[in-house]
Amino acid sequence: MENVLLQLEAAQAELEPQFKALRGVMGALKTAVALANAEKADALPMHKALAKLETAAAGVDNATLATAVAAFAGTTQAALDNLAYDFAKDLRDEFAKRGETVDGRPPLLNVGLLTFSMNIAGRKGQWLYGREPLTNPIPLSLTGILKAYDQQVKRIVNRTLEEGFVADLQKAWQDCLDKRKQRPGGGRVNVVEVYSKLTMNRQSPRFLNAPSRSTFKDYERSLFVRDLALALAAGAPPFRLGAATKNQAEQANRSIWLPETAVDGQYYSDITFD
Repeated sequence: MENVLLQLEAAQAELEPQFKALRGVMGALKTAVALANAEKADALPMHKALAKLETAAAGVDNATLATAVAAFAGTTQAALDNLAYDFAKDLRDEFAKRGETVDGRPPLLNVGLLTFSMNIAGRKGQWLYGREPLTNPIPLSLTGILKAYDQQVKRIVNRTLEEGFVADLQKAWQDCLDKRKQRPGGGRVNVVEVYSKLTMNRQSPRFLNAPSRSTFKDYERSLFVRDLALALAAGAPPFRLGAATKNQAEQANRSIWLPETAVDGQYYSDITFD
C-alpha cells in the first residue's frame, strides 16, 4: 500500500496546481462572460475583469482560452477608447464655453502650452508642462480638471522670468565647473547638475547650517524648465544648450525636455555660457 500511496500523492501533487489554475480561470471567465453578454460595454468593470482573467489564464495552457482572452482584451480596449473619447468631448465642450481650444486625442489632450494625460482605466489624469508633471494624478472630474488647469496657467503659463535668473544660472554653471579638476570640453556641464546646484544656491543660511525639510526652499523642476524657456524666448541668451543623445534623453537625471509648444520641443543634456 505504501507504494500506491506514494503514486497517488505524486499524482495529487502534480494535478493540484492545474486544478487551482482551472478553478481560478473559470471564475474569471464567468465574470468576463457576464460582462460580454451585457447590452452595452461597461469599460471600467471590463478592464478590472480582464486583469483577473489574464492573470488566471497565464497558468493554463489552452489555445481556445488564449484566443478568448485576446478577444476580450480587444473589446475592453475599444470600450476604454470610446469612454476616453466621450470624456474628451465633454472636456472640449467645457473649455469651448471658456473660449479655449482643446487639441490632440486621448490619452493626450493639449490646451495652450499644457498637456493633459488621461488614464481612463485608472479614472485619473495629470497636467504636464512638456514632459514635467505639474499635478499629482487627479480624478477625472471636469470641475477638478478645470480648477487644476487654471492653477497651472497662473503658476506656469503666466510665469514671468525673475530678473536675476540668468545670473544665478551662470553662477551655478560656474560652481559646477570650479569643482572639477579638469574643465570639460567647451565648458559643457550637464543641465540637470546645474539645476541641482542652482536649487542649492538658493537655500537660506538656516537650511545650509541645519538642513531640514521644513527649511528647504523648493525650486521645482517644472519651474526651472519654464524659466529656461522664458530666457530663450527673451532673445540672445548668453548660454547655449546642447542637444541630448537618445541614451541621455531616456534618463531624467541626464536631460530635460524643453517645450516650444505643448507638443513640440527637444531634449537637451548640457549647458555652456559664452
